[in-house]
Amino acid sequence: MLPHLDRKLLRDLKRLKGQAAAVSLVMACGLAMLIMARSLIHSLDSTRAEYYQTNHFAEVFASLKRAPNDLAARIAALPGVATVQTDLAVPVTLDLPGIAEPAGGLVRSLPDFGAPELNRLFLRRGGWLSPGARGEVLVGEAFATANALNPGDTLAMLLNGRRQTFRIAGIVLSPEYIFESRPGAALPDKRTYGIFWMPYKELATAWNLYGAFNHVGLTLAPGAAEKPVIAELDRLLRPYGGRGAYGRKDHPSHIRVSDEIRVLTILSVGFPTIFLGVAAFMTNAVLSRLLALQREQIAILKAFGFTNRQIVIHYLKFAFVMVAGGVLFGLLGGIFLGRKLVIMYELFFKFPDLVFRLDGTAVAIALTVGLGAVTLGVFSSVRKAARLPPAEAMRPEPPASYRPSYLERLGFQRLLSHSFRIAVRNLERRPMQALFTVAGLALATALLILPNTFKAGIAEILDFKWDVVQRQDINLGLVEPSSARLAHELAQLPGVTSLEPSRYAAVRIHFQGRTRQIGLRSLLPGAMHSRAVDSANREIAPPTDGLIVSAKLAQVLGAKVGDLLVVEALEGRRPVKSLPVVGLAEDFTGITAYMELHAINRFLGEGDVITGASLGLDLSRRAEFLAALKEIPRVSSVAIKESLRKSFRETTAQMMGLIQSIYLFFSVVVAFGVIYNNARISLAERARELATLRVVGMTQREVGAILVIELVILAVLAVPLGLACGTGFATVIISSVNTETVRLPLVFTSYTYTFAVVVVATASVFSALVVLRKLKQLDLIATLKAPE
Repeated sequence: MLPHLDRKLLRDLKRLKGQAAAVSLVMACGLAMLIMARSLIHSLDSTRAEYYQTNHFAEVFASLKRAPNDLAARIAALPGVATVQTDLAVPVTLDLPGIAEPAGGLVRSLPDFGAPELNRLFLRRGGWLSPGARGEVLVGEAFATANALNPGDTLAMLLNGRRQTFRIAGIVLSPEYIFESRPGAALPDKRTYGIFWMPYKELATAWNLYGAFNHVGLTLAPGAAEKPVIAELDRLLRPYGGRGAYGRKDHPSHIRVSDEIRVLTILSVGFPTIFLGVAAFMTNAVLSRLLALQREQIAILKAFGFTNRQIVIHYLKFAFVMVAGGVLFGLLGGIFLGRKLVIMYELFFKFPDLVFRLDGTAVAIALTVGLGAVTLGVFSSVRKAARLPPAEAMRPEPPASYRPSYLERLGFQRLLSHSFRIAVRNLERRPMQALFTVAGLALATALLILPNTFKAGIAEILDFKWDVVQRQDINLGLVEPSSARLAHELAQLPGVTSLEPSRYAAVRIHFQGRTRQIGLRSLLPGAMHSRAVDSANREIAPPTDGLIVSAKLAQVLGAKVGDLLVVEALEGRRPVKSLPVVGLAEDFTGITAYMELHAINRFLGEGDVITGASLGLDLSRRAEFLAALKEIPRVSSVAIKESLRKSFRETTAQMMGLIQSIYLFFSVVVAFGVIYNNARISLAERARELATLRVVGMTQREVGAILVIELVILAVLAVPLGLACGTGFATVIISSVNTETVRLPLVFTSYTYTFAVVVVATASVFSALVVLRKLKQLDLIATLKAPE
């Protein structure tokens, strides 16, 4: 048999089930996001760590022009080096049936016999390369899936100008390409870019590289520091065209997974904190109202021998039941949403087995945080009520002072109805309660701002990135830096309406002890295609002796306009030069620096050289242009703007859109829950007062107007505050989740604010209708029989 206080607890919960359910629902939203985000972090981090360990992922990497295989022994002898793996990495052009645009990729070599020491592959389908066989290739899963390729299919490749046909032996994954994209690209293009593997001898023979390597990976000995090893490796590879060694933390694929984990970490704190803050306000309102109505019951309990401690625990149990409901539904919601997002992550990240792994620590944190939030919200009120002496608690609360409100004292009483005056007086006599209610409503309103800010940011990228900054139709990349005369040949291709040559160089930038390895890109004065623009969308003219850098790069380095950056080229003669920052470019993918085309060539000590071009195209001749382009072997990559935009929509935008939809749904639920809860509490608190007004002659409509007017006044006060708070929350959270690879612009539109206002207004109308219906059903006699 249940103890007396527990039976009382069940009766209280049954009577206040609506308010308790609203609090649990709001808490469940916050805890679901906490559990979802923390579990996704655990899933990604643990899966990546296991993958790296099982497949022996290297810790330091370097690319170079060409070095003899004998150099591997000297690399292995460097202090701090444990294992060395050398191989070849060469670009390839593909001819895929059914795809008009040229496709490309990167071919990596594998030992002719045996498995590699590092960066071992995972076989998804098919088989491994047959020892000593020729004409076989392994294909990365991302590219194979996008092009419906299967083991046994054939693939036409253009290797060093020679067209060859290969049989696909198997579909594989590699720890080096968890995120698979073109070098320097922030977005995947799985349909026209892939990674392939073939035996060393066959690849080396095709590229005249037999007995040499152009890529190296290594692991560190236990306790070895990474920086000294990178410095020594750089020194050793410099005579062989070394392009700068880097550690695992700077590996492009590793960075993308780490950035996603960082974003999830921030979201696992930001949103749940706000949601649980709202839940604390709501719990305080429910318990305060319950304690006020049960003063006499508390006195009777104390008179019958229940201690203050027992009474405090009894009312805290009421709050903890709501926490238990919130944690249960938050756990179920977090698991459901986490599994949905894991499916989305498979669009980006290729692991052998990425599954949702519930983080037990997250559940414990959710329970602890939930209990802490409600305890903080109600403990002082519960303790204060329990300390009331029985004799004092048996007496009703002193009647409130119903003096004229501030508006009445200003002389507006004749303009105000009785209902309005009563509503305003009630708010003025309980200012702290009104303040807490406004704070809760404001937080609920603020939550509605951030999801639509995400949505507006995605739309801004789709317009800004491809229509303002990059106005060309196609970007071409060359296999090797070539004479600028090639631009004239490209300009003669069918359908080309405009062409601007471009230069790209890998550089390392240093500033006050901070370093980043990035791409240095060219700009042309008065360019019609690629431009650099500032935060106000004003074009920045390319300097002849200075740098334009990404605003994010400047932030990472701690640099500002006018500062001198040390720029170290990672190719050719590897010159080093100090250059001033002359402008900050606003971009939303990657970090880069820009110089005028001829200035880059002067810096590198080269002549009139280009590495690519951007083209404007007569779209009616697109097919003819692409067919002609396939006949130019020096073109290694083709990036079509509309294909990139489509890829962004299908990957990054779809992922962000799903997260935005989840948060938007939760925010709407919270807004309705908060407003509904406040309306129900207001009715329950004043049931006797409203019944008395009905008995003394006020109509149902006039009595209902008192509650509706209170609700409207509180909403009118809370909404502007909530919009301001929401703007602040969105600014902080979006600024925090912006990474070096992908960033969202901070965009506030009229739709964002209008949506928040409409949701609050709709929730208010809905709650008012529910309260008016409950008021109509109020039993006046039973209500007025309550003891004094």
